[in-house]
Formats: sequence, structure tokens, C-alpha cells
Amino acid sequence: MGWAEKRGPGSYRARYTKPDGTLGSKSGFRTRGAALDYANGRDNPAAGDDDRDDTADRLLVRVSRPANNRESVILTLAEWAPTWLDSMDVAIRTEEGYRTRLKCHILPDWGDYPLDAITNSGVRAWAKKLRVAGYSPVTVSGLTKALRLMLSDAVDEGILKANPVQLRRRGRREHVSVTERVWATPEQAMRFAVNAAMLDSPTAGVLALTAAWTGARWGELAGLQRMNVHLDEDGSGRIVIDPKIGSLHETDSGRLMLGPPKTAKSARTIALPPTLAKVLRNHLDMCRGSFVFTGRDGGLLRRSNVSRRVTRPAVDGTLHLTRPRIKIEGACPGLTMHGFRHGHKTWMIADGIPEAAQGLRLGHEQADQIREVYSHVEEAIEQKLLDCLENRWSRAIAALGENINLTHRWLNAA
Repeated sequence: MGWAEKRGPGSYRARYTKPDGTLGSKSGFRTRGAALDYANGRDNPAAGDDDRDDTADRLLVRVSRPANNRESVILTLAEWAPTWLDSMDVAIRTEEGYRTRLKCHILPDWGDYPLDAITNSGVRAWAKKLRVAGYSPVTVSGLTKALRLMLSDAVDEGILKANPVQLRRRGRREHVSVTERVWATPEQAMRFAVNAAMLDSPTAGVLALTAAWTGARWGELAGLQRMNVHLDEDGSGRIVIDPKIGSLHETDSGRLMLGPPKTAKSARTIALPPTLAKVLRNHLDMCRGSFVFTGRDGGLLRRSNVSRRVTRPAVDGTLHLTRPRIKIEGACPGLTMHGFRHGHKTWMIADGIPEAAQGLRLGHEQADQIREVYSHVEEAIEQKLLDCLENRWSRAIAALGENINLTHRWLNAA
């Protein structure tokens, strides 16, 4: 029997087995049904007669498996997808990412294909077409990896003998320019915090300072709860990123939920420089609720809302707007909340903090596992790190000078 392959919008190709055992094909069909009719011999004498049920023909290709000489069923990709998704044991965000790739790209282009009809050359041609259409290299790579993973799991289930999609370095090497991440100096981070407080609330300012002086991820701060902030009487402090509920996640459907941080190494304790600990203490005294950082209505933070209302005007300024609610100079054009994490890493490198200490503070996986096991961050190294961060804070305050005044009580808690 034969099958139909989608070749483009409104274009299908019939594929069938000739009497001599070779594969034949014919393109130019406007509907999948017409291509199937031709492939199954209704309009094509070369395909031979086929008296099997037409509905089954549209869904399945029957082949013999030499290992046990039993007839097995090769599903189409669209039929395999639900089973594949249900069997995945991954984070909700990861699963939703796969569902989005399937819905928007993979199934529309490959859903009608039997699994054993997908070829490596066809997938590479598809990836090339996506790049030409303007999709980013990261997007294209994610799509091809998802398709390859689906076929690998089909091999594990015994549905396919081998995965036809393989990574190859043949052909023209693609050179992709990487845009350098914008990061903030301590002075820029401090100005950003002041701008954020003026645009939104003191909470936005404290959030920015905590991001810049801890290097914590957005989700780790948006999901930070009071019970995981420990402020001691001697002025020291630390925040704990819980391994089970240490990060706030937003699903594609818009639902907010607490879950594990990005990686196992991301579950960690982050020591606070003394002044930041005092600012956080003052902040918690003035706020209510179980979460440390919330919106003005007391609700959980959404990245998109904070970016639109706070981050973008804080980094770009409002002087270029016709009627801004408040006039402020930009802190650091192009900066994002994640840029504070890059800045924190840059500060530690400049201050000579050992790589092992950097990795522990940022929750990074160590590339050298042996070094990770045998590198221990002594108290002296952590104290040096906190002293350097405290000095950077003091210099940032001094650099802004008169722009920091007593009206910023959240900043002058010390």
C-alpha cells in the first residue's frame, strides 16, 4: 500500500511500492485523499490492487518485522505524538514546550508521515526551510531535537529499527553571530533600582537590588518566600532556594505555580552582603504576605507585566516619551532582569573569586566534575565575596550622590 506526504501548503506527494519492490512517487496532488487514492492504486496501475479498509490505509502502514516475522503497525507521527507526550516525565514547562513545538511546527509538517517514512535528508531540508523563513537557529535546533527525540523513543519502544534523524556536520558550516548579553555595573544596577521604585513601588527597587547583589534567577526571586529568608541579629543574612518549591514558573496557559529551580545545583543558599540584608529586613517589616516580592495588589509577579511596566522604562528612561507619568533617565539601555545575573558573574570574576565559589553562588553545574567534588568554598572566600559586594554597594551609592536621598527609605535602611 502507499501513503501521502505533505510537500507544502495544498501540495501532497503519493508514495507507493511498485510490483518490483522499489518505491515510486508522484507529486502535484492538491489533497491528501487524492494522493492516497493514487498511491493505493485507485488511479495508478503501477501501485497494484489494494482491497484493505480505506480508513486504516490513511492512518497506518503495515510492514513485516524480520526479527519475529510478525506483522507490526507503523504509526504516523500524529498518532505516535499523544502516546509519546503521555509517557514523558519532565517539568511542566518542558512538556508545554514540546506541546507547542508539536502543535505549531512538527505536526503540521510531519503529522501525516508514517514514522518509517521520515528521512534524515528530509528533516535537514525542513530545517533549512525554517531558517530561510526567518526562524532563529535556537528555534530550529529545538524543533529538530524534539523530532529526533520522538523518533528515538519510537526506537526504544520497538516501533522503529533505527532513528533516521542523525546529527551531521556535512555541507556549509553556519556562522551564527551571538549577541553579547547586556550586564550592569553596580552604579547602573543602583540607578535601575531607584528608577524601578519611582515607576512602581519600593518592592520593585528591592527586587532589583536583590537580583543584582545575589545573582539569583527571576523565578527564584519571584517565588521567594519569607520562610526562606534568614536575617540574623548580627546583620548577616541568607536566602534559601528550596529544591522543591524554590522557583515560580509560568506555564504557556498563564498559570503560575511553584516548583523546583532550573537544575539540581540551583537549590542552594545565597549569603547576603550586610546592607542588602538590612534593606530586606526593612522591606519585610513594611510588607505582608508569605512572598517576599509581590505586585502592588499583593499578587504574584508575572515576568511580562514587570518587563512592560518596570524593566523597560527603568533601563531605557522616559525622557523620549511625549507625556511620561514620571521623567527619569535610563539606567542601562538593553538590560534585562537576567542581565543582573551576568553582571553578578562579571563582578565576581573581576574581584578574583574562585570559579568554584562562583558556581555555588549562581547554582551552575561545574563542567569539571572532579573539580566540583574536591573544591570547597571556605569561609574566608565567602567573606571576601561579601566584602567585595558591600564595597560595590557603597561605591554605587557614592557615585549616584544627590540622586539618592532620604525619600528612598527602603534604600537607606542601613
